[in-house]
Amino acid sequence: MHVPCDLSIAMSRILLAEDDDSLRGFLARALERAGHEVTACADGDEAVTHLEEAWDLLLTDIVMPGLDGIEVARQAAARHPGLRIMFITGFAAVALAAGEKAPAGAKVLSKPIHLREIVSEVERMIAA
Repeated sequence: MHVPCDLSIAMSRILLAEDDDSLRGFLARALERAGHEVTACADGDEAVTHLEEAWDLLLTDIVMPGLDGIEVARQAAARHPGLRIMFITGFAAVALAAGEKAPAGAKVLSKPIHLREIVSEVERMIAA
């Protein structure tokens, strides 16, 4: 039986919040193919219902209906100190503001972004 060398990366749990249906699907599939367990949510309100569970990374869009990604991240960080947080956004001004309001250590990626780049960034954050 083959056992992966680095179980922390292979077995990581990711909470994904993205309101764009097609992007959410693409991201979830790409991350699952890379060996991650992904719970994909259509908005921030749905994402916060999963915050009682243990997560390795929160990957969230910033601009969404209902709770925005910043608020989801704040609630997640309050419940899980040390949780890794990554934002994705198509709005440059929002990305700059997010850097000021986001929990410490959060990373902001701007759309458009290649799926491989997101997967690489996720794996770098989880391994850190």
